Amino acid sequence: MLDLAFSTEDLAHTRFAFSPAWEIVASVRVLNLPGEHALHLPWVKRATAALDAAGLDITLLRDLVPVRHLPGFLAGTPSTPLPELADELADLRDVPARVVRRELDAMAGPRTPALNRFHRDPEAGLERLATLMERYWELVLAPEWPRIRALLEADVLHRSRLLAQGGAAELFNDLTPMVRWQGGTLTVAHRHLHAAVPLDGRGLVLVPSAFVWPRVFSKTDPRWQPVLRYPPRGIATLWETGSAAAPGALAAVVGRGRAMLLAELAAPASTAELARRSGLTAGAVSQHLGALKAAGLVSGHRAGRHVLYARTRLAEALVAGTGEVDC
Repeated sequence: MLDLAFSTEDLAHTRFAFSPAWEIVASVRVLNLPGEHALHLPWVKRATAALDAAGLDITLLRDLVPVRHLPGFLAGTPSTPLPELADELADLRDVPARVVRRELDAMAGPRTPALNRFHRDPEAGLERLATLMERYWELVLAPEWPRIRALLEADVLHRSRLLAQGGAAELFNDLTPMVRWQGGTLTVAHRHLHAAVPLDGRGLVLVPSAFVWPRVFSKTDPRWQPVLRYPPRGIATLWETGSAAAPGALAAVVGRGRAMLLAELAAPASTAELARRSGLTAGAVSQHLGALKAAGLVSGHRAGRHVLYARTRLAEALVAGTGEVDC
């Protein structure tokens, strides 16, 4: 159990961020332990086939991602909300050799040949690691990134709304059952960690992560701003290929295509993501969304380079079929 003690200043410095480098690390953990990540098996099959076809040896990455205690330098705290992988890997290449050796020494169990080589020459090892992560990304994550990023952006939009509506308590208590907020303390249900850590004005970086499911990961090392990585809302739909069923009665009123899009918007999504899920063209989705927005059934919110669409309260009532609307 980890207890994070917040001050007013900590709440002021709490923010959201994504991390492509972390998704690499977390996805390697999924490949190492596929039996614990049944949700990601469709991706595991594609990724394994792509790595085999390319003949890419990821032994170094696998060895750096044990069951417990990941090296802190492997995926640093994101310094911006939407870091580029190239920037994160540039930071990785600049990690001091003494930090690499200290983190490798802290890993449990005997050191593998790949890690021994890394320990002997950290500078060369960091270059090999960064190059390997770039190639790994290109093969197994870049093709999936638009889908993953849409899910992460939708989660941040949802959490931002909760924060605006109900403050820190509503934000934190909605993250995951493994996290609870009470009396200025955030309790994280870790299985192998028991500690109380004051944030000391550093705040907390909340990082939604597709591949962290079904767990949460935290980093409280004083050398970095503390981080909590958690599964995003709607993670169960990440690898689905079908579309949601359009409510029959609603389809009779607004049309099947628009009813289907409203059903898909259980979580905010972009035009491209809705097109992928529904099988409609991007142009048709855009046209339908325009009509739904004009009718007060959806709203658009910019998230980085994309616009995410969400159901309004009126649409929520219509989809649920309650007919109860408080306007």
